[in-house]
Amino acid sequence: ALWYQQEILSLVMRVYCEDQLMDNIDAGAGAQFYAPSALKDAAKCQTDLRKGTQAPSTYRENSFKKLTNFLVGNLNKDDYTFQGPFVKPLQSLFNKVYIRRGQTSVDIVGDMTRATLLVKNKSDLSAVMLKIQESFPEIHGEMFEGPERIGVNSSLHRVFKMKKIPDTNIIPYRLKENGSQRKRIENKQHALLFNLNFFDGVPEYHRVGCTEMFVAFELQIGLEAEINGLREDHLAYEERRILEAQPLLKRYKESKEKINKVNASTTPVPSNMIEKAEDYNDFRLITAVLGGNFSNCKYRALDQKEIDGEGMPPMPPERLCLNNKRLNIWTDQVKAVIMDGPFGLDPSQRYSVDSMRFKMDKISGISVGLFAYFGPSMVQISAL
Repeated sequence: ALWYQQEILSLVMRVYCEDQLMDNIDAGAGAQFYAPSALKDAAKCQTDLRKGTQAPSTYRENSFKKLTNFLVGNLNKDDYTFQGPFVKPLQSLFNKVYIRRGQTSVDIVGDMTRATLLVKNKSDLSAVMLKIQESFPEIHGEMFEGPERIGVNSSLHRVFKMKKIPDTNIIPYRLKENGSQRKRIENKQHALLFNLNFFDGVPEYHRVGCTEMFVAFELQIGLEAEINGLREDHLAYEERRILEAQPLLKRYKESKEKINKVNASTTPVPSNMIEKAEDYNDFRLITAVLGGNFSNCKYRALDQKEIDGEGMPPMPPERLCLNNKRLNIWTDQVKAVIMDGPFGLDPSQRYSVDSMRFKMDKISGISVGLFAYFGPSMVQISAL
């Protein structure tokens, strides 16, 4: 159980932070993102929990704008309102991945970043929905056959063949009525709120240890009056779900709150001392959890295989990478090349990269990685 918790916490932080830390890699302070962004995960999560500073990347914001512009092409600006996009809160992501863990076996987090399109009247809402259904008839009401249903390889090939929003890399894969509309549907009334889920370029992939997950995004489309009547404090909802499923955590939280109340009524402690103590405790917790993925992991060495490449004329990658979005951007900018390979391995075996080295003259500002074919795409295995 502890090992599973360590993997899940690391995975949640990786998924949560990646989209926020991948933008503007060529401009100004963006140079810092040539370093592995995972090094910044713990500090980023800690800051967001305290100050609520999470925000999607500019790249993701532009994708939502392109999708919305496609949907509202025939409407006037006064006919709708766009809200967002917003990154899925850490509490919500933890609730889905860990508390509701039975739903997440090589699954898809379909709303990692979410926005809302509020349409003023029913006729305009019907026009928007009709445009989606006519352009992508195969995604409405059908159960999406994701990796948990047909396997990772088959699912990736299926997504690879799906239609995109014109002039974008957006791949809609599911349109369904929001769960709040169940009673209306049972009463033979038209739904007034829908969820449109999509991949942005590729089904983004994350893996920590033996736990893996794909990431997608969601645009909620509905009648403005209907949506405003359903607003709820989701942070309070997610906290309640987590504490109900974790009674030990609930008792710990309640005991800490009682202690804080007692301390508040006695001798006050300087705020800077409290902050330092909290920082140290958080640091110890995060270090212990992240360290567990390495120090507690002992594999039995079955065999060793050394691959000695000979080099090759540089050529651009022909496949998109599922877990390194920077590589896809660099490829589009003609800044990424394959230097060696491919190398043959037994696909039925599991491999762990022990070391990687290369020789090259006049190295300056270079990032080198080891990649593997994954369905019609590829994934990064290791990096220097």
